[in-house]
Amino acid sequence: MPARATAQTAQGIVVNGNRRIEAETVRSYFKTDRDGRLDQAAVDDGLKALIETGLFQDVRISRNGNQIVVNVIENPVIGRLAFEGNKKIKDEQLSAEIQSKPRGTFSRALVQSDTLRIAEIYRHSGRYDVHVTPEVIEQPNSRVDLVFNIDEGAKTVVRTVEFTGNSAFSAARLRDAIKTHQHNLLSFLGDGDVYDPDRVEADRDLIRRFYLKHGYADAVVVAALTEYDPGNKGFLVTFKIEEGQQYRVTSVDFRSSVPNFDAAVLRPYSRIGVGAMYNVEQVEKSVEDMQIEASRRGFAFAVVRPNGDRNFEAHTVSIVFNIDDGPHTYIERINLRGNTRTRDYVILREFDISEGDAYNRALVDRAERRLKNLDFFKSVKLTTERGSSSDRVILNVDLEEKSTGDFSISGGYSTTDGALAEVSISERNLLGRGLYAKASVTYGQYTRGASLSFVEPYLFGQRLALGLDVYYRQQLQSDYASYGVTTLGFSPRIGIALREDLTLQLRYSLYEQNITLASAYNNCNNNANNASLAFNPTPNYIKNVLGGVDPTNSTSSGYYGYGCYADGETTLPVREELADGTAWTSAVGYTLTYNTLDNTKNPTDGLLIDFKQDFAGVGGNVSYLKSTVDAKYYTPLVSDLVGLVHLQGGILNQVGDHDLRMLDNFQMGPNLVRGFATNGIGPRDITYIDFGAAGDALGGTKYWGASFELQMPFWFLPPEVGLKGSVYADAGSLWDYKGPTSWAATGEVNTAACPNCGLQYDDSSVIRSSVGVGLIWASPFGPLRFDYAVPLTKGKYDIVQEFRFGGGTSF
Repeated sequence: MPARATAQTAQGIVVNGNRRIEAETVRSYFKTDRDGRLDQAAVDDGLKALIETGLFQDVRISRNGNQIVVNVIENPVIGRLAFEGNKKIKDEQLSAEIQSKPRGTFSRALVQSDTLRIAEIYRHSGRYDVHVTPEVIEQPNSRVDLVFNIDEGAKTVVRTVEFTGNSAFSAARLRDAIKTHQHNLLSFLGDGDVYDPDRVEADRDLIRRFYLKHGYADAVVVAALTEYDPGNKGFLVTFKIEEGQQYRVTSVDFRSSVPNFDAAVLRPYSRIGVGAMYNVEQVEKSVEDMQIEASRRGFAFAVVRPNGDRNFEAHTVSIVFNIDDGPHTYIERINLRGNTRTRDYVILREFDISEGDAYNRALVDRAERRLKNLDFFKSVKLTTERGSSSDRVILNVDLEEKSTGDFSISGGYSTTDGALAEVSISERNLLGRGLYAKASVTYGQYTRGASLSFVEPYLFGQRLALGLDVYYRQQLQSDYASYGVTTLGFSPRIGIALREDLTLQLRYSLYEQNITLASAYNNCNNNANNASLAFNPTPNYIKNVLGGVDPTNSTSSGYYGYGCYADGETTLPVREELADGTAWTSAVGYTLTYNTLDNTKNPTDGLLIDFKQDFAGVGGNVSYLKSTVDAKYYTPLVSDLVGLVHLQGGILNQVGDHDLRMLDNFQMGPNLVRGFATNGIGPRDITYIDFGAAGDALGGTKYWGASFELQMPFWFLPPEVGLKGSVYADAGSLWDYKGPTSWAATGEVNTAACPNCGLQYDDSSVIRSSVGVGLIWASPFGPLRFDYAVPLTKGKYDIVQEFRFGGGTSF
């Protein structure tokens, strides 16, 4: 019984060498048996436990008769903790990542671990040449200062990203699908060129999903090989791919093992069509929609599992959606962690499930996606853990918040609007309540204004977005219009998400418009007391209609004008608007949007359709019904070539007794057919065309347009540059002017003597067409586009502008 021979009582433990740590604390690490005695095993366990605390530099145990003597040397206390040499990463960031803390216990093992952690942080930021050296400075009273000396080294970047085994897609197309980028001249604007092994590993999944999205169900990314090149001081990354064959869907079936559940009711929620290319994203979205619909029908535990049966010879896949009864699990609790600013209810309202509901994986995934789309958080992670029983789960929501306020000064220039500057301030998560607010001021060469916007994304606790816009706009006289328009108004709106790809917006608009006009463009007005007539009276019909000036210089009138049109004259409808005074427009409208684009900023596949209708006449002195449709279809053709088909059209109808105004008409130019100036297409005033007058665009009540465009990146440039080229062909027309055509004269007009006293205008419905090339640049200075288009057919009085440029920036 050797172990019993060494047994001692806990009271027989003597502690030596301790200064800050109580002797009783040291004794507590030695556990006695039921009889209150210690055997050798308990003494050994106590020794190990004391060493593992990290409180002591050394612990030694000896015996003195019936006593156990524990001699300890305490670790010193850290007085000051500092970092030297760090410029790229702040002290606060490093302090948060290490375990050594000021006023904490100094441990050499802990310092070594912290040294490795600091080096790891730098390597994740792309600095593999980092060197970290800890320095311990002894101080009185068993204290030390701990300093980490850091040599950050140069940033280690990715020099090349290559692919092997890819034949269906070019390397440039695949580089665009991943997060790791090659180093280039613009890499300072982001960190995608910094080598990060975790990012490279995540890119393997992105590449595989890219192939699965395009029908390659057998695609595998075999390896991601990385090699450091000392000569180029960077990494070479190579992804090895086995593409396999491209598959099409040959059938879509539904099977249910859930009692009383007819699987056929889920068929309308399938986004997979027979004959279509296999697309894993569409399968996943179908599963989510089906599972949510099954839950809505009362089958909360139903689980939809897709199964694909591939025919390797025919390169087809048969998809079966199996609806089974899943585990009956309930949500016991939802834990929110990390939201220091955002209110809990702002997060919880993104969930379609709550505590006590059946656990539904599809609804949890949807909530996670919604939280990410809020753009309030750096990271969002949803995990589950076992609850108080086997049929209960706890849902943990881990969040990391980020700044949601923006202050920007924007500037730009375009051939249409000239120089333009904007100052704006916005907040996406106002007061932590998920509200959006923005205020902006614009000042430009031809455009000025200010606006306030506010959005409540959850009206009355429902998924209804209530917005309010208050705005003031001033469009000045320019080369494209001889007049200016000042608009002041407000517009409340409600947005409703009918589906993820279908939204409805309802709106009301109330605004006033006033025409502004330089005197030189309105000096031939309806003023019978024109001083120039004092010595040579004119017939009454000319006085009443054109203020005593005959624009035709007709000798039959007996009067030759003084040439008041030599300095230009605006069109008759504009002067009538000026004479009528302020126009109030009160309108209700809606927009229905269908959006399946794969990327809203740089689309390559999908459909975007906007259908709008506005009815004016709910009060005010303006009435009309305006309907427009705009459809864009993107499709990948071969390699990196993307095709775009753009169709648009609109019609303006008169409502009631109110005549249409010129300002209500559609105005078209390069927004319909490129190669023409702003307001350069459609009906135009030619009343004074022989006198050098402006010939303002009158607009039309009907238009249509069609465009086909091919977009492709430049193969010799890295995709990060964001430069693409395009070739296109446009066609369209604007016609059917509706608006004032003559003055409301008090006297009888002798049209034989003055044939041009009313409005003379060209209103040809000729098809305008053009072909051109473009340069599209998603630059660090904002989106830029250059277009050069040559009109093939045009109206007689259309205005051509072959080159067009537009763009801007925020800084």
